Amino acid sequence: MPPPQPPAQERAAIPVPSPDLSRAGTSAASGRVADRGHLLTEQPHAASALLDRMTTGEILRLMHAEDARAVQAVGDALSQGEAAALLVLRALVRGGRLIYVGAGTSGRLGVLDAAECPPTFSVPADLVQGVIAGGPEALVRAREGAEDDPAAGFAALRERGVAGLDAVVGITAGGTTPFVAGALEAARAAGASTALVTCVPDAPLAGLADVTVAVLVGPEILTGSTRLKAGTATKLVLNMLTTSAMVGLGKVYGNRMVDLQVTAAKLEDRGRRILREFLGIADDEAGALLAGAGGNVKTALVMARRRVDRQTALRLLQERAGFVRDLLA
Repeated sequence: MPPPQPPAQERAAIPVPSPDLSRAGTSAASGRVADRGHLLTEQPHAASALLDRMTTGEILRLMHAEDARAVQAVGDALSQGEAAALLVLRALVRGGRLIYVGAGTSGRLGVLDAAECPPTFSVPADLVQGVIAGGPEALVRAREGAEDDPAAGFAALRERGVAGLDAVVGITAGGTTPFVAGALEAARAAGASTALVTCVPDAPLAGLADVTVAVLVGPEILTGSTRLKAGTATKLVLNMLTTSAMVGLGKVYGNRMVDLQVTAAKLEDRGRRILREFLGIADDEAGALLAGAGGNVKTALVMARRRVDRQTALRLLQERAGFVRDLLA
């Protein structure tokens, strides 16, 4: 069961001051184009200096080797990742939301991870949100200039009624994105918890975050193309944040996503298999039970084990904050 959340109007009522753009340290505030050549993500990769002369096979082997480095970089940052994951979990347990903010690839990854949460864990669509610079259109058509406006990032969070209960995670491979800076400023002004996911050491925006996860993947084989290793590592970190949080909210039993909502044939098959395994019943019985539970596997499990109707099962789950293990003993 999803944790209780403050009413939308209560969130929106929290006053948020205007952004202090001087803290963002952005070129948008000064009108100058900042030199980012010193950033780790902008450095040339020695092994790909002759990329344009490589065969397809050579390119693929190099990319594969570098992707392995991305996975290792996430492992090297696990202590930081744990701190960020606990920050997110605390916010959700209190009844707040998780809001990802980013531009370009970083923004798309946040939106992607957020979009997966409702069907996987049966949480409200607004519990985990993804905000991308340039708005929804930027998901399918790049709007690179949108990232340079910190005021737009500030406004985007204010429009969503960012509040003290929320956790806001800024995502920026190079650690400098002005849109993310503005969003983190809005989050801090509202008293929200903040985290930064980046791929550079000593990220310029780290001062705006309570926790920084620095996944140091190194230079890209295509210089500056952070949709590659940096994007891969970022997605791994976001996977960790939401998956560990949902386990902490009781959305999982064993290693099964028992809170999934049956909204497609694939998910119905998965739900039926979970019921067959845990209850030892035939497939047609599992299908009927799932239908009677409104398509929710966790509810179906409680109905069967406790021999109760759907409403009673829902009440029992609510009394246990959605944790199902004790009810299945």
